[in-house]
Amino acid sequence: MDFCHLSIQIISRGSGKSAVAAAAYRAGETITNEYDGVTHDYTKKGGIVHTEIILPRHAPAEYKDRAVLWNAVEKSERYCTAQLSREIEIALPAKLTAEQNLSLVRGYVQDTFVNAGMVADVCFHDKGNGNPHVHIMLTMRPIEPDGKWGQKSRTINGRKINTVDWHDRDKAEQWRAAWADYCNAALVANGFEPTIDHRSYARQGKEQIPTVHLGPAASQMERRGIRTERGDQNRAIEITNKEIKQLRARINKLNKWIADEAANPTPPTLYDVITEILNRQGQSSITRLKNAADVFNFLQRNNISDYAELEKMVNAMDGKVDAIGAQMKKLQRRTDTLKEHIMHSENFKQYRRHRRKYDELYAVYQAAKKGTGFFAERKAQKALDAANEYHEDFRPQIAMYNNAEKYLRDVLQGRFDPKKLPPITKWREELAAKTAESTALYQEYKTLKDETAKVEKIKRSVEDILHSDEPKQARQKSRGMEF
Repeated sequence: MDFCHLSIQIISRGSGKSAVAAAAYRAGETITNEYDGVTHDYTKKGGIVHTEIILPRHAPAEYKDRAVLWNAVEKSERYCTAQLSREIEIALPAKLTAEQNLSLVRGYVQDTFVNAGMVADVCFHDKGNGNPHVHIMLTMRPIEPDGKWGQKSRTINGRKINTVDWHDRDKAEQWRAAWADYCNAALVANGFEPTIDHRSYARQGKEQIPTVHLGPAASQMERRGIRTERGDQNRAIEITNKEIKQLRARINKLNKWIADEAANPTPPTLYDVITEILNRQGQSSITRLKNAADVFNFLQRNNISDYAELEKMVNAMDGKVDAIGAQMKKLQRRTDTLKEHIMHSENFKQYRRHRRKYDELYAVYQAAKKGTGFFAERKAQKALDAANEYHEDFRPQIAMYNNAEKYLRDVLQGRFDPKKLPPITKWREELAAKTAESTALYQEYKTLKDETAKVEKIKRSVEDILHSDEPKQARQKSRGMEF
């Protein structure tokens, strides 16, 4: 089963974003934000194959217009930290056609979100690179029967209570599970096997190290043939997963072979194995001596004198594979987290001057706004224009700082101080230690591979003894399926 990619984010003013800008970008349109007067033109954006807005029954018909909808959302929110929209990005099954994916998404969005009362702005993106996906922007406020925006929450007896269940913590899990069900049903209906599972590899019971999410910037670079750190990390993880899978298959075959040999009334002794290597035809005396010495040293080093002890060792190797896989997954999760900590810490350090400058300009506007008269209004407007212009010029930097600040607040909680740098040195030291631990673990894995090869050499020698009366070609054929 494949793990489905369905990511959820909140678009909020507090992180320097606007719903109008987000909608214009995803739809490739020009929309002016009436809240701050900024016009967002993304008509040159490519890869947009279809857009539509799906309304619940009681929503005003004019909300079919993207500019009207999201400006109404912006107008309904007064606070500078307001949450404006929830966005869901979903990777679509590449096996399905564009029409089949469109039908799949419409059914999922209608049943999961729109029937619950949300307005959904749906934009399909496909650049022909094998990565079709859809952006679903959802409204946060309910729409009342009279068509007006309702409240997100109410305070009852000092407690904040959500007016709808869209914001409940368990909703993300429900939405992912529903997408997996809809996706698998569409795959079956179009002649494919159901392959989507919303659960993580760990919950699926897979001994597989999960890859890291590339993100849009790294994905675009990888598609253009530019290697990225996260791309290299995923390639290394994929190689490791493949090697662990192959090693487990080899050990399982050895376990089966030893069990079969134990059932044999007169299996050859391990002394016979060494003798067979020494008497093997077609090899130089030096090669025979070296191979026999390797096997002898291996058996002596591991205190192996019979098949029972050999079986015990192979079982121990099997356990090591489990342990190495579990440790590698644990290390990978921690190193991913540390890299995320460090990336946001660097963004916090690098871009906070841009946020401070914007705050200073906006503070000038706030102070000027308190004045009265024509000149005070002109001064306030000039200050607002300067703040907006600066924000537009440095929007990416301010957004990255805001994201970093929010991330670090969540990570450090009460220990976060916006005037101080996060403990980036401590995180770098831990990352270096975890990287060294990973290197040592890989050396242990290589040793395990070498031990497996030694047991395989013993296995081949036993087969040569058992089939010594057969012609050479028949002996080779009898081993041809092995390793």
